[in-house]
Amino acid sequence: MSRVAIIGCGIVGAAIAYELSLIRGLEITVLERQQPAQESTGAALGVLMGAISKKKGRAWQLRQASMQRYETLIPELEALTGRPIPFNRRGIVMLCFAEDDLASWQKLVQTRQSQGWQLEIWDAQDVHSHCPQLHPDNIAGAIYSPQDRQVDPTVLTQALVTAAQSNGVTFEFGVTVEDVQSQVLDGSVTRECIQLHTQLGQIDVDFVVVAAGLGSTPITVALEQAIDIRPVLGQALHLRVEHPLGHPDFQPVITGHDVHIVPIGEREYWVGATVEFPDASGDVMAEPTLLEQVRQEAIAFCPALAQATILRTWSGQRPRPEGRPAPIMGQLPGYNNVLLATGHYRNGVLLAPATALVIRDLIVSGMS
Repeated sequence: MSRVAIIGCGIVGAAIAYELSLIRGLEITVLERQQPAQESTGAALGVLMGAISKKKGRAWQLRQASMQRYETLIPELEALTGRPIPFNRRGIVMLCFAEDDLASWQKLVQTRQSQGWQLEIWDAQDVHSHCPQLHPDNIAGAIYSPQDRQVDPTVLTQALVTAAQSNGVTFEFGVTVEDVQSQVLDGSVTRECIQLHTQLGQIDVDFVVVAAGLGSTPITVALEQAIDIRPVLGQALHLRVEHPLGHPDFQPVITGHDVHIVPIGEREYWVGATVEFPDASGDVMAEPTLLEQVRQEAIAFCPALAQATILRTWSGQRPRPEGRPAPIMGQLPGYNNVLLATGHYRNGVLLAPATALVIRDLIVSGMS
């Protein structure tokens, strides 16, 4: 049995745990200093912008792999756990305004079609027909992506944990990794044993997966290969309206000017999110005026939200790598058995399934 420790149980760590639980010959332990989905994951809106993204190359390949896996993963988990997972299959409507060039989207429509994905270009009349709740002023049209999705990140993470537990994964919540050390097992073994020091004692493993988001930096520092990940704060609102917005049977995610309106049922919607960077000292505090700007932007293209009741507001810190692209996936430099799955910034929920598949393949390769 190869022993694997996963540090962190947000959606990325939970997805990795589940995918690894499907492989024979692994003894898997997940270590999380809080309860699952308490940090970045719990604050996310779960908007899965796959086909509608203009990303190319590996960034697009990861998105495509995630979107394909989501279509099988959600029913798989629902069958295993016996619980429904809120998964909006109505797609994403991305609004285009007067200053946008609708024609520039035509090339992407053709590219995605060649890749097996559908996108539609709507004119202003199409937008009004499909989404009558939207204010027509300055809305020149929209891009509709029927195959993109939205998922409740917290419910999904809990389902991944439950399913992984049923497959034999051990989860240790409320446990902090205080130190990490490597040690050669003996002269005939080239792979190093990784020692994790926690309040539960020392845990020896063959592979470590660092999926701790903002908590990844001190772990890599302990291994003398510091990975600099910094917080970017996001705020959002939970609203309730008197009547469902638009057609009751067509409730897609609507996004415009980087503001999302996310239907979650029962006349309730999430609206967000801000993007707030840390100051010179590295601290970042939620700024109420920025959240109000997001609310006003949403009202500008969906006026009915002006009368909505605010049920709650929240914020969370996203892990953004400093000086390098997000996310960070692969081996920690100098180690063949310390794997990084962190720094996803704003795309942790979107890329969790693809990340889990990447880490799975690296561990399977390392076992051979």
